[in-house]
Amino acid sequence: MSARIAVVILTYNEEENIQACIESVDFADEIILIDSGSEDGTCRLAESLGARVVSHPMVDNGFAGQRNFALQQTEAEWVLYLDADERITPKLAKEISAHIHGAPQRAAAIKRESVVMGQVMRHGVYRPDYVVRLFPRTMVLWEGVVHERAVTELPVVRLKAAAHHECLTSWEQYFAKFDRYTTLMAEKMQQKGTYTNGVLMHFHAGFAFLQMYLLKLGFLDGWLGFILCQYHYFYTLTKYTKLLELQRKSRRDT
Repeated sequence: MSARIAVVILTYNEEENIQACIESVDFADEIILIDSGSEDGTCRLAESLGARVVSHPMVDNGFAGQRNFALQQTEAEWVLYLDADERITPKLAKEISAHIHGAPQRAAAIKRESVVMGQVMRHGVYRPDYVVRLFPRTMVLWEGVVHERAVTELPVVRLKAAAHHECLTSWEQYFAKFDRYTTLMAEKMQQKGTYTNGVLMHFHAGFAFLQMYLLKLGFLDGWLGFILCQYHYFYTLTKYTKLLELQRKSRRDT
């Protein structure tokens, strides 16, 4: 019997993205949405496209908890985790199929090419990255509230073909993520005991810009690359500013 694969997609108000995402994984035996309370047409649209929607609130264990919950919703031998703004290309789909039939004891990392405002980014903040997303279902657990990571004892191989990551289509979307993720990162740093002050927060922000613009060659992505590296400076400064406020609040409470 051929190995079965379930594609797991975490969603919250992804009506604009979900159709293209689902259509890119028509090779899957099962498509499961773990939805954390969408208020738009995400769930209805996904079901019309043949996906199964499971409502599950986002709680204290965050994205890792959602991904672990998904493992209980299928009996497929393999799981492929996908975000709603990611697309599997036909070439990558063939490579995934070959992997699950030829490498039963290996997880796989997928290369993502980020698309920002219609431009494929090659360097800097949104340079291509690898994410480990394909696993035998019983051989993975996740940890981390934000920027979660997979924990597996299996060796990981890198697939050659790339997925497309339609990560930003508008500045409104960017700043909504900016606010949410800087808050989550500040809370995570506080939990880890990270310390900051007025000097350190500016040092971290300045280094973040130089790292992305010069060391990671963000200047090669033109004007958009420059702007995104500038915003990365403010992203870093903001998360440390929020951490500083959490530290002050903690001192007041004690």
